[in-house]
Amino acid sequence: MHSNYFTENPDLLFHLQHPVFEEIVTLREDNFRQSELFPQAPADYAAALAEYKEKLTLVGRLCAEQIAPRATAVDREGAHFAAGKVSYAAGTKENLRLLTEAGLMGVTLPRQYGGLNFPRTVYTMMTEMVSGADASLQNLFGLQDISETIYLFGDEEMRQKYLPLFTSGEVDGAMALTEPEAGSDLQSVQTTAEFDQASGMWLLNGHKHFITNGCARILLVLARSEPGSEDGRGLSLFLLENGPGVEIKRIEDKLGLHGSPTCELLLHNAPAQLIGQRRRGLTRYVMSLMNGARLAIAAQSQGIAEAAYRLALRYCSERKQFGKPLRQLAPVNEMLLRMKVNIMAGRSLLYETSRYVDLRDSYERMNNSSAEVSPENRQKEKNFSRIAALLTPLSKAFSTEMCNQACYDSIQCHGGKGYMQDLEPERLYRDARITNIYEGTTQMQIVAAIGGIMQRSLEPLLDEITSLTYSGKLAEIASEIAKARKVFNAAISHVEQKADGYFFDLMARRLVAMQTVVLIACLLLRDAGNNQERQQLCRCFIDMYLPEINCHYQIITAEEKVTAEQKEKILEM
Repeated sequence: MHSNYFTENPDLLFHLQHPVFEEIVTLREDNFRQSELFPQAPADYAAALAEYKEKLTLVGRLCAEQIAPRATAVDREGAHFAAGKVSYAAGTKENLRLLTEAGLMGVTLPRQYGGLNFPRTVYTMMTEMVSGADASLQNLFGLQDISETIYLFGDEEMRQKYLPLFTSGEVDGAMALTEPEAGSDLQSVQTTAEFDQASGMWLLNGHKHFITNGCARILLVLARSEPGSEDGRGLSLFLLENGPGVEIKRIEDKLGLHGSPTCELLLHNAPAQLIGQRRRGLTRYVMSLMNGARLAIAAQSQGIAEAAYRLALRYCSERKQFGKPLRQLAPVNEMLLRMKVNIMAGRSLLYETSRYVDLRDSYERMNNSSAEVSPENRQKEKNFSRIAALLTPLSKAFSTEMCNQACYDSIQCHGGKGYMQDLEPERLYRDARITNIYEGTTQMQIVAAIGGIMQRSLEPLLDEITSLTYSGKLAEIASEIAKARKVFNAAISHVEQKADGYFFDLMARRLVAMQTVVLIACLLLRDAGNNQERQQLCRCFIDMYLPEINCHYQIITAEEKVTAEQKEKILEM
């Protein structure tokens, strides 16, 4: 289908060359002073961009020539479990070997630990491409947030010991958070951690399940370190080497992502090390880890959706019915167009999010390493952090729901053949289904986003975009977006004035949907202002989605005719 997943996707190159990216790279490279310490570090922005393109092209080639051709075999073989040990499918082992040999196991880690020191945006593009080739491999390649968490919150001794092992591919990682009675509600975790004076280690006891790659050498475990505590403030994060005290009970028999083992773990006095400070495991460290994972899942969804679209487009271009290619039939053409517009809309939101994450991380790193921090730089860090915190759940929610719809439509485009295991759409459909569930369901993303929406956290960004000068057809679009923003803000005000908790929870989904549409419309408008070829894309998105703003507003402001109690009775009918 591809000869290269990067060079044949001009949308990725468009987002790589975003104007703000130069600021991100300059900050990450310490104004390019890193080149004085590391010969391989770029001396200027042009050299950095060339290096990113070179590595992205390499990943794109590996995806096309090696990873994608093995994906069906990996799916059918799956991971193996025998005598308490997990092993990967043969194709997965070979894929990981190739990625390791290419030096891609420490993409965002600093160079002093053997990493590439690339921005999150570049790593996100890699994860999108790998996901499009084999989504199950992304669940292994995408676990580099484990080492990033150790870098951010571990002490220097821990960094020196473990990070070079990650970047060389000698060890891999997993996050062991969820339990049978603590899924979305992680503050209910019951795994215990008790400090052992004799060994100087923490001994972990408990039951973890649904652990992606739970067979990894290094586990980050969320456990209760404070006896008698019952909420998230009693939880700490621990680094556990997979060995004595760790029992893999089984691996799950899943609908999709067969190449990625999902493990159930039992911990019996497993010796572990504390990461950072006690009591901050959930509130600080795991939230950081999960936000990184949510961005990765959004990228995974984009990759799966792109693959599903390309399969559908090719089939509908070649398959003829009623004397013409399927793509020329209006209902099919509409499906294809919706898929394409949604994928590019989701990608615009994804890379806007990743850029804000990069800006937040760069200013945080710079401020933390400076003896004196200017009020301006400290305020920038706060602003970028606030926006990134809202964009992340918006991106995860939109891209994962979009991905599921794209895979559904791809099967529909293929007709009966799409239902058969001979072709790829059914595998993509199965792999896609988990994306809007794990690392926080879409409903949990709404909970994560609604606070920032009610605080109008994105208004400065939207004001900045809409204050740009637009002419001609773009001026018309800008006017339509302005009207939609007014309706959206009126809906927020209505919910605020009602001051009803149940109503607020019920309408949060609609407010998040409205905010997402307005935001993406603004992003596509700005993109069209920078590239005339994207004007029709923006127009199509506006025509497809802006009418939903008024629909949501009417529902939010309508008088409720069925009470909560009456709805409960309907459920029992």
